[in-house]
Amino acid sequence: MPASLAPPSSDHAAAPVGRLPAAVLMAGSCLPVLGAVLLAPVLPRIQEHFDHVPGSAALVPVVLTVPALALALLAPFAGVIVDRLGRKRLLVIATALYAVFGTAPLWLESLHAIVVSRVLVGVTEAAIMTACTTLIGDYYSGEVRDRYLALQTMCASASATVFFVLGGVLGAADWRTPFWLYAAGLLVAPVMARVLPKPALPQKEQGASTRSVQHPFPVRRMAGICLLTVFGAVVFYTVPVEMAYLLDDLGIDSTSAIGVVTAVASAATVLGSVVFARLPQHRRLRLPALFAWCAAGFLLMGLADSLPLLITGAVINCVGTGMLLPSLVTRAMSKLGFADRGRGMGLWTAAFFLGQFLCPLVLLAGKGAVGSLAVAVAALGAATAITAALLLPAARRNSADAEVTTGDR
Repeated sequence: MPASLAPPSSDHAAAPVGRLPAAVLMAGSCLPVLGAVLLAPVLPRIQEHFDHVPGSAALVPVVLTVPALALALLAPFAGVIVDRLGRKRLLVIATALYAVFGTAPLWLESLHAIVVSRVLVGVTEAAIMTACTTLIGDYYSGEVRDRYLALQTMCASASATVFFVLGGVLGAADWRTPFWLYAAGLLVAPVMARVLPKPALPQKEQGASTRSVQHPFPVRRMAGICLLTVFGAVVFYTVPVEMAYLLDDLGIDSTSAIGVVTAVASAATVLGSVVFARLPQHRRLRLPALFAWCAAGFLLMGLADSLPLLITGAVINCVGTGMLLPSLVTRAMSKLGFADRGRGMGLWTAAFFLGQFLCPLVLLAGKGAVGSLAVAVAALGAATAITAALLLPAARRNSADAEVTTGDR
């Protein structure tokens, strides 16, 4: 019998889990965000430093983006390891290695070696993100779990803005200085080892585990939600990735104005996550409504001919994406039992970061096809609205099934 299905002994059962483990997992969930935004302000200085290296024009941007690509490709394998090696153990090891690989560019002189170190950062980020999300599912259930998954989204969105600002401030001294922030992993890892309890198999699954009953992994159900998550991630990242370009098209190139608008959009995403967390489950908008909400924001942005209209569309969209992301992850989590949770969340994490990687490529292709970025955003809005319409019949069917189940009780 696989180790992941073995029933834990009574000494391994976790005590009731409070808020402190959740706070530690929120901090861990912010670490992968560091790789996505920290170096953006210093890329020109890195380019200048390695200008003599053949191919540096292509390699320097890869320093920023390759961790996300590595995370997307490796998260499914991290999920398998999470289920077999153990969630907590893998998380602590990966967080410590994250600090080692993340700070490596402080001493590396070769651009190629720095790129390799960034790939390794992506490997550790895959393990960290998968393990953190899996442990939230292990420790909590029902409304409490949903609130913490929404809080995970909120913390990641807020930390992205903070890390972007820190990267710019620290990079003013030297392009290597921002890499010191990766040393935070050495502070977080011991706290994780001490504070996080060992997850215990839920009582309702222990009997099946004792009888060696193995249920097949829900491939079809996870394939559907993962495919939807790839598209949802494209929707989620469009505003933060493309806002500066949309502002430029309106003739606004002030860095302070771009920073303010980006901060407003980030705050709207946080607001959406807060709304999702505070609403009871039966009052939350379903996926078709959330996609339709995001589509309305995109369409308004695409038609915007002034700054106030563009900001209004971005805020509408970001409030929607702030609710959309936790809705997708809670939907995925609800399909997984304890033994499959690591693999399932590994697949979900891979789908989300694949969407992040594809987002600028999708908009670039759209811009090439329709002639302008604003029209491409409007076209994405139309595609998002079509997705909402396609999801509507399934949502109605699920709602009807839920009502029948409630009536039978």
